[in-house]
Amino acid sequence: MVEILLFHHAQGQTPGFLALADRWRAAGHTVHTPDLYDGATFGTVDEGVAHAESIGFGEIIRRGTAAAEALPEQLVYAGCSLGNLPAQSLTQTRPGALGALLLYGAVPPEEFGPWPTRTPVQMHAMADDEWAEVPAMRAMADEIDGAELYVYPGAGHLFADAGGVDYDESAAELLIGRTLEFLDRLG
Repeated sequence: MVEILLFHHAQGQTPGFLALADRWRAAGHTVHTPDLYDGATFGTVDEGVAHAESIGFGEIIRRGTAAAEALPEQLVYAGCSLGNLPAQSLTQTRPGALGALLLYGAVPPEEFGPWPTRTPVQMHAMADDEWAEVPAMRAMADEIDGAELYVYPGAGHLFADAGGVDYDESAAELLIGRTLEFLDRLG
């Protein structure tokens, strides 16, 4: 079993986001879910992105880094869309990362420096999701040795966020199964 630091998407800590964390917990993993929005949640991705922009993406990363300070170095960093900013930054800059789970998008690795050698990453997105930038994710998968990229049919963004407008139960179950396999390999 591993310890995971999971960062929420632009809509905040929605019930669907928390349900994902609970699925990983039910499999025996320890999951930390810091609230980068101080309790705020938003009904749409656009509203959440506007809020994140008002805070500043650098501040989102700073809040994520602060959330990691009291935790051990040997973590899996996981992010959902906006949450990939702190997850990926920590994976690439904080020593000891066990791996990364990047859901619904990724940031080009050069944003934070070189990808750490022998640090696995698994990424998930829908093929026609305009927010995810799937071509950049494919390039990242080609660039990082052993990276795993799963692209699902459809255009939904937060497709594993149960109760959300983009929720796709079959794709969500595949994502959960694949992430659990990934986590089991690391633990």
